[in-house]
Amino acid sequence: MFLEKGTAQQSNLDCFLHCTTPMVPSQFLPKTEIRNLNRLWHPWEREKIEYFTLGDLWNCYDEWSAYGAGVPIVLGNGETLVQYFVPYLSGIQIFTSNSSVNGLREEADDGETRDSFSDSCSDDSENDKPWRSDGCSSEEGGFEQDNPFHQNERLGNRYFQYFERSTPYARVPLMDKINGLAQRYPGLMSLRSVDLSPASWMAVAWYPIYHIPMGRTIKDLSTSFLTYHTLSSSFQDMDPDDDMVNAERKPKEGERISLPPFGLATYKMQGNVWVSGNCGQDQERLLSLLSVADSWLKQLRVQHHDFNHFMGIRRG
Repeated sequence: MFLEKGTAQQSNLDCFLHCTTPMVPSQFLPKTEIRNLNRLWHPWEREKIEYFTLGDLWNCYDEWSAYGAGVPIVLGNGETLVQYFVPYLSGIQIFTSNSSVNGLREEADDGETRDSFSDSCSDDSENDKPWRSDGCSSEEGGFEQDNPFHQNERLGNRYFQYFERSTPYARVPLMDKINGLAQRYPGLMSLRSVDLSPASWMAVAWYPIYHIPMGRTIKDLSTSFLTYHTLSSSFQDMDPDDDMVNAERKPKEGERISLPPFGLATYKMQGNVWVSGNCGQDQERLLSLLSVADSWLKQLRVQHHDFNHFMGIRRG
């Protein structure tokens, strides 16, 4: 009774990925602006290009931040329940072209950077230092020269980055965190996906809160997830290999843009609730998504605190 029409054949992992994938309202870029796009990031010639604003993306997390995202789950005995997860901003990096942040970088460079990121820099390790020239600044610091993205034209200019280091119980839900950060960094609301380089990404930590009906203690329902999403239009037409969004759910052109995770990590996955479907394909998918997340972080030389924690990696 908890399953939507068309979800009966989906595995529990399918349902989680579907129920936590933002579907962002889209707009069409005016033709007069298409010719001004960075050709390193948008090499194709198209008559129509869809994009979304970051503000509209965060709005997708508004209700989830307040009440949790409900994920229908089928247990081994055939019982169904809905597990709720709350999203938290785990990590984000936004790279833009110079022209896209006119009037935005002034506020980003107003000297308040260190204070606004004090919570994310409180336990820096040697592994973080390639990112920062002053130890804790979100705006300053460069890339190692052997980084695959080291060419500035390809990577763009870093407008903003944030890595959460607080314990889960000390965090505020994603929408609350973004609203706070956007007071100093207005581009977090106004920037468009077409303004962002392919290196722009975010990670969302999903922590379980409760399930309905209550009263059952199921160890696998304590699993937490870490999903990685691109923020750039450069990747928006690249559908996942394993069709996480089926045909009847795929958004129509000009309505919404789906941002399914390109990478995934899990924590406290102790049973088989999440990997019992699809004839073993769920296990393969988890391993594949984990591998992609790991490769992505290594390419950008990022030490992502939550990823290391999920993987049991201790640094510093």
